[in-house]
Amino acid sequence: MSSDLVFYTNPQSRGRIVRWMLEELSVPYRTEVLEYGTSMKSPEFLAINPMGKVPAIVHAGNAVTECAAICAYLAEAFPEAGLAPIDNAERANYFRWLFFTAGPVEAAITNKSLFGSDPAPEKERMAGYGNYATTIDALSSAVKKNPYIAGNRFTAADVYVGAQVGWGLQFGTIEKRDEFIAYFARVSEREAFGRANEKDDALAKEPSEA
Repeated sequence: MSSDLVFYTNPQSRGRIVRWMLEELSVPYRTEVLEYGTSMKSPEFLAINPMGKVPAIVHAGNAVTECAAICAYLAEAFPEAGLAPIDNAERANYFRWLFFTAGPVEAAITNKSLFGSDPAPEKERMAGYGNYATTIDALSSAVKKNPYIAGNRFTAADVYVGAQVGWGLQFGTIEKRDEFIAYFARVSEREAFGRANEKDDALAKEPSEA
């Protein structure tokens, strides 16, 4: 495995999103599995991500954290995979919905799941996403419009958005609307998605090490 691309993860984390992205690239990479509360908080890893959280990558000596950022970075770092947007319309959708899902969608889902409610109507302007219903409706409109989030072809944005939709459907944090079910069915049929899950499921069965 190449030392030029190192993937820090735990199979029980959002690292599964980045694993999927790495498998889409079909490039060599080395996996470092970290454990919660121990190796994730080690001085060595905190030098890579001061938050002490996974996933993270180091590529050619440069660290990148945050799933959406990692997906976008890798798409540009390995253009031969064809996962970065091409024309302006595709680029607009790609960046819009990639970061909309990383920002408003995740914030709305987290707030509703942890606290069981939206911000009070008079405080919606203070929350970047406004409210859960509006946010989910906006995402719904995006997956209805085209086969993939940026247009007619699969891009790195579909890795991130697809993973979030899949988890939302699985855990009940996103409504089981027909358009979400159909979208996730399309993206989860990819061979890279299957390979990524097989690798992380195998890691999850291994005894943990600090």
